[in-house]
Amino acid sequence: MEKWAAMCGGMSIIFWGMALLFALLKGKAAILISGFNTMPKEQRKQYDRERMSKDQRNAFILWAVILGSGSLLSELTSSENAAIAAGIIWLVIFFRDVHLDEEKAFGKYKIK
Repeated sequence: MEKWAAMCGGMSIIFWGMALLFALLKGKAAILISGFNTMPKEQRKQYDRERMSKDQRNAFILWAVILGSGSLLSELTSSENAAIAAGIIWLVIFFRDVHLDEEKAFGKYKIK
């Protein structure tokens, strides 16, 4: 197994595990989301934890599928190009979803 395919495969397994964790813990897993865990408890009550956990679970599944596909395709074609492409696609999606502003990150989960 080539190193890029191995990295994509390993990350895919980690993301499947995280998706399973979020699926099992449901709303309780929201505390594992970066930025949400640093909010005061009173402020955290204003957000839909179930929806946050579901969306994070879905993101982990998407990431796992992208990276797992890249790893599998790299192994099938004996070329690391698919794994490298999958890694680039994952990075674009990852950074598209990262927000430094609390309102942008969690605004859609606010309970009205």
